[in-house]
Amino acid sequence: MTSVSQSRPWDVHRLPAAEGSSFLVTGGNAGIGYFAAEQLAATGAFVVIGSRDRAKADAAMASIRSRVPGARLRHLPLDLADLSSPRTAADRLDLDRLDAVVYNAGVALDDPPRQETRDGHELMFGTNHLGHFALTSSLAPLLSAAPAGRVVTVGSFAARSERLDLGDPQSTQDYRPKRTYGRSKLAQMSFGFELDRRLRAVGSTVLSVVAHPGGALDSLTPSRPPLGVTSPGERLRALPSALVVQGKDAGAWPVVRAVLDPAVAGGELWGPRVFGLRGVPRREPIPAHMADPAVAARLWAVSGELAGVDPRLGFR
Repeated sequence: MTSVSQSRPWDVHRLPAAEGSSFLVTGGNAGIGYFAAEQLAATGAFVVIGSRDRAKADAAMASIRSRVPGARLRHLPLDLADLSSPRTAADRLDLDRLDAVVYNAGVALDDPPRQETRDGHELMFGTNHLGHFALTSSLAPLLSAAPAGRVVTVGSFAARSERLDLGDPQSTQDYRPKRTYGRSKLAQMSFGFELDRRLRAVGSTVLSVVAHPGGALDSLTPSRPPLGVTSPGERLRALPSALVVQGKDAGAWPVVRAVLDPAVAGGELWGPRVFGLRGVPRREPIPAHMADPAVAARLWAVSGELAGVDPRLGFR
């Protein structure tokens, strides 16, 4: 990855060149993931879009190519709700190394009833957390082969008010969609911080960083037809919200900085500058409940068992 002059402040509109680097963005066909993929493609990097839907991935790649001439892109069929898919991802990538992976894909349900993945796990916990946990095990050799590989986990503001219940990690006893979603994102963020601790313990060159988009609304997001179209009326009605939140293009900025900036260190949390909701990316203090080593160790053990992977995840 190309180094950036530390004398120049980070500019979200002037990203450093990254020719020769390879990045995987899960869920890169829509939302924050799409804009992260678009911005990373503009650096000259090879960007792989992980998506279970081929048609949506093709539409995303066509949109990126229309804005980034010569963009180097590929689709990786990836279904995080079916653990057989992330377990074989590295073989299907067919790369010698992977410079960074962005764990962005996820599912959020608004209403009951509780749903399950193909493997019998609660859908949001199983997809958002366990699917990425299993993917890490698959990608470990490729990330370790890069000079300075990175795992960037995309968290959520929803995780700040939640606490993990490791006695009922899959919400079998008391399922409430918004709480279960928040806990699934908290599990992801806790995983990201614990992963970096474990990487440092084994002397790995790979870093694990957590980032979040703040408040990112569709109505403040630039149109990317046919992926998403924001009408002038929708944007006008959303303008008062722009004082507090932002569009998904700006929501991708902390994620992209976590991938590219050599000044970013493992174990850090990055988000928008203004109240953690909007603005250019900055490093944030980490809430204590997100980085509690004891809770993270218990989550790690549970995750390894549920995902059916070696808890060392292939890093030595």
